[in-house]
Amino acid sequence: MKANIKHLLSATALASFGIASPAFAQEASQGATEQEGGEDSTIIVTATRSGKSLEDTGASISVLGAEDFGAGGIENAGDLAAAIPNLSVGDQFGVNRTFIRGIGLTSIDLGADGAVAFLQNGAMISRPAAQLSGFYDVQQIEVLRGPQGTTYGRGATGGVINIVTGRPTAEWGGFARATYGNYDALTVEGALGGPIAGDTLMARVAGKYEKRDGFGTNLFTGNPVDDRDAYAIRGSLLAKFSPDLELLIVADHFKEDDNNYAFHYFGPTVAPEAVLASKLLGGRTIFDFYAARGETPNLRNIYSNEDAINKRDGSSIQGVLTWNSGDFSLVSTTAYREFERFNRNDLDISDINAFGQNNYTEDSKSFSQEVNFTYKANNLTLLGGATYFEEKLFGEVRVPTVNLARFFNIALGTNLPGNLFDNGFYLQRGTVKTKAAGAYLEAALEILPDLTITAGARYNWEERAGVGRFTFDAQGLDIPTDKTGSWNAITPKFAIEYRTPGGTLFYGKATRGFKSGVVNIGSANAVIDPEYVWSYEAGFRGETADRTFGFAGAAFYYDYTNLQVGFVNANSIVETINAAAARNYGVELEATIRPAQNTTVRIYGTYLNAKYQDFCNGYYAAGNAARPQYPTCSTDPGLVDLSGNRLSNAPKYTVAAFVDQRFELGDSGFLDLAADINLQDEVFFTEFNNNDARQEAFALVNASVTYRSPDERWSLALWGKNLTDKFALANTIIAAPLYSFVSVGSLRPPRTYGITLGAEF
Repeated sequence: MKANIKHLLSATALASFGIASPAFAQEASQGATEQEGGEDSTIIVTATRSGKSLEDTGASISVLGAEDFGAGGIENAGDLAAAIPNLSVGDQFGVNRTFIRGIGLTSIDLGADGAVAFLQNGAMISRPAAQLSGFYDVQQIEVLRGPQGTTYGRGATGGVINIVTGRPTAEWGGFARATYGNYDALTVEGALGGPIAGDTLMARVAGKYEKRDGFGTNLFTGNPVDDRDAYAIRGSLLAKFSPDLELLIVADHFKEDDNNYAFHYFGPTVAPEAVLASKLLGGRTIFDFYAARGETPNLRNIYSNEDAINKRDGSSIQGVLTWNSGDFSLVSTTAYREFERFNRNDLDISDINAFGQNNYTEDSKSFSQEVNFTYKANNLTLLGGATYFEEKLFGEVRVPTVNLARFFNIALGTNLPGNLFDNGFYLQRGTVKTKAAGAYLEAALEILPDLTITAGARYNWEERAGVGRFTFDAQGLDIPTDKTGSWNAITPKFAIEYRTPGGTLFYGKATRGFKSGVVNIGSANAVIDPEYVWSYEAGFRGETADRTFGFAGAAFYYDYTNLQVGFVNANSIVETINAAAARNYGVELEATIRPAQNTTVRIYGTYLNAKYQDFCNGYYAAGNAARPQYPTCSTDPGLVDLSGNRLSNAPKYTVAAFVDQRFELGDSGFLDLAADINLQDEVFFTEFNNNDARQEAFALVNASVTYRSPDERWSLALWGKNLTDKFALANTIIAAPLYSFVSVGSLRPPRTYGITLGAEF
């Protein structure tokens, strides 16, 4: 399939014009208001801090509107990948791993941060695991692709995702939706809001409840795998003290208790299954279970003495104070967030306790404060601000080493007491405190009509202090891991924008990105250095005068140094290191076509070349003739040189097409047909680019048919996602040497379908 991927991608794009496709991936410039025929279709991208509309912003930005979310559409972070160019989402250990243009969260160590800033109403959701809570009552989601070094600084070398929640209104209104689907799935979502004191004090309450059976089963215990049992609630209060001054307060709570985020076993790598630790101790894997029945393994199931346990609980409160006085505006955003979780999985992927019970605990408390301003005077616009962030994060990885001595006796010929390590642990435990501050200023000058140049810079400072211990009784290790690190960086930006007489916006920009260093919790490795990137981008966006054809495109080039990469080392210890260099470059093209009043077609295609330029690392398959071999590193013959290998989660090509067709039924209402197809090239999940951590190219197809009443106050929808039931990996890792380098990971959802009854009021 790899050899024909270009032809297949092209054929997919053309074939998509012949089917219906969902509207839930509209580019913001063709957003909900415009699609419904309103005159005002301006979409303000709040994440840029500038108050400018998408049409006036020279950057690679996508905005999804409220109509894109809900059952059959975008329900969580994973669904964003089908709708946004060059965005890939997976999870591991119950942690969100979002990548934009090949840059994202690669580390699996405690305390690791992503390279894509995840925000709610402009305030950071710092813990990647907290980003998996799902979406509800969303006004819009804004995705900024590429480093945002000036406005966001420390953690946005990949980009920014900002969730804008539903706001209270001066009139009573809301919605309710109830969905029932396969896997006995039940989802109830709704919101209600209106005035408390006219248009000066307004409130809104929203909530969502989800419960479904597992996508698989633990065939040993009989309990579900990858099920969901969660609820969320949010309250918002909007006070308008004057036409120029308002305060928005948003408080929310989320809780989940189920068997989600299970470890799935995909097979051995360099060690035959017969010599896996669990097999030598008399255990059986899922492959043994199915072989005894003469059946093909269903890897959505697991076969383990340990059930996947997933418990998470999060709450937040934020206040957004906005003062808008003519040419000057000021926004203050204050937020406090708590999040805790416990996950358990089975590292030995078998039906016995072969020192594989992995217990993962995380408890975070964070506070952030940001003040931004804009000022306009004649042909000069100033954008500036200051930020402060602090977090206290407790984390623990606890693996009881039961039966480890028995394994050593069998595998190494030792004569240890069989229960020698049964009361011992592999244990990472500790607390990291983070403080970060920054300040930035940009100036945009219109030097000629429709020609603007922008220059700006941000100062970033961050300090992390960790206190903890690393214990590995089997290796006689019990050491303190106390360490601190502090960093500062200046991240400038230069841009030029030109709008043609026909309205097309052309832009070019260069910016520097900075991702702070890391102090991993309870980790024996040294403090991780920051990563830096210089980004260069040129692009355009526009539409024809009759608005039947909209278009956008961008070409980019990234130059990375000290890219942070995580893995499990030869001593079975999780480690994060800095890759020396990487280069990413690519092209993104998008088009929206309206051949008729009730028909919309949107397509996009991307090309991405993301490779390491200078990276030496240990290799689990060194000397194995069945896998690629690499030259030794010139500075250390014990390492291999991975220069030229592709970055993780960086598909070379993607193509997607979306089609919406509305049929007017006279006095009987409307019928909306929609479908989409998204084709992604192969991706590798580790820097070694081996097939045991790879997802081949695949296509996902979704479709829906919705009846709407004449006044569009209520609707009934039939929908399906992943209609071809494609089995696709979301992420994999190669396990530690103690577990014989097996391939384990997570899966994308199978085919799901259902019926949704909705009402607007």
